[in-house]
Amino acid sequence: MPVTLRRSVAIPVQALAWLGGQGTRAIAALVFIGIAVPPIGQLLKPFVTEAIFLLLCISFMRVDVGRLRDQLRRPGIVLATTAWTTLGVPLISGVTCLATGLDTHAPGLFLALMLQAVASPMMAAPALAALMGLDSTLVLVTLVTSTALIPITAPLFAYAFFGTALTLSPLGLGLKLVAILAGSLLVAAGIRWTVGAFAIKRHAAAIDGLNILILFVFVAAVMGSVVGSFLADPVSMIELTVLAFAVFFALLGFTTLIFRKIGQERAFALGLMVSQRNMGLMLAATDGVLPGTTWLYFALSQFPIYLSPQLLKPIVRRMGAQKTGPAIEAGDA
Repeated sequence: MPVTLRRSVAIPVQALAWLGGQGTRAIAALVFIGIAVPPIGQLLKPFVTEAIFLLLCISFMRVDVGRLRDQLRRPGIVLATTAWTTLGVPLISGVTCLATGLDTHAPGLFLALMLQAVASPMMAAPALAALMGLDSTLVLVTLVTSTALIPITAPLFAYAFFGTALTLSPLGLGLKLVAILAGSLLVAAGIRWTVGAFAIKRHAAAIDGLNILILFVFVAAVMGSVVGSFLADPVSMIELTVLAFAVFFALLGFTTLIFRKIGQERAFALGLMVSQRNMGLMLAATDGVLPGTTWLYFALSQFPIYLSPQLLKPIVRRMGAQKTGPAIEAGDA
């Protein structure tokens, strides 16, 4: 390769690696940029489906197959967590929403909460867990198994709870999810086969940077209407924000409590995964044809997701101290 061409390739790669090295700071910045510059969101909104597809490709491309096989040899916890996140969470959410009459009084919010509930965990959940110092292996395996079931479970819950709230039929939703997930998996497998797993690991920082750039398309699209909506009705916006944080921490807390017997840190990692729902996948599956309230709730739900690494760091640090404390005392004795 000529020197000039090599340099022209190296500069963008280095820039992406630098961006990837910023970690959660860069991700948090995306949220505020999306809010501060609404026209960017309007410009990027038509490309949400393509952005989600590319994010899925990158996530599948980076799956460690060896670690995946190791965890699947002990499937008990994986099966239990998969059942909880794909069946338990949507069922409880659906019954609660119908019991409170939310489907009648606030259909847009009802649709948002149900799409959030039936969604699989975010593909970035293992990376965020690792970033916080938690074991990401169990999170990764459960993420893969629950995502594989979404084309089956999401249409079933759509049929049971959504009614006419969703313009896309349950069958259409399932077929769209299959197309997105299978297509991204095939593309990811093709990339791994072409460039090799070693090259993917070697350029991990640059891939992180590319991930952040693509993520900006999704974040800017959903955040574009936040400022205008806040100025128009600040009370409703504050209420929706509080609800988004309440749902996030309820899922985190209940999941940690349910799986506490496997160890505090592992249960907390699973709670983090379950609380981070892949609403972008549901946006892609519905082509973004959703009511304004649904879009707005999805936007506000990004705050607890992307701020959680900073918000929850003290808790993770305390758990680590509790785990090492007895060992230190025993050593001193």
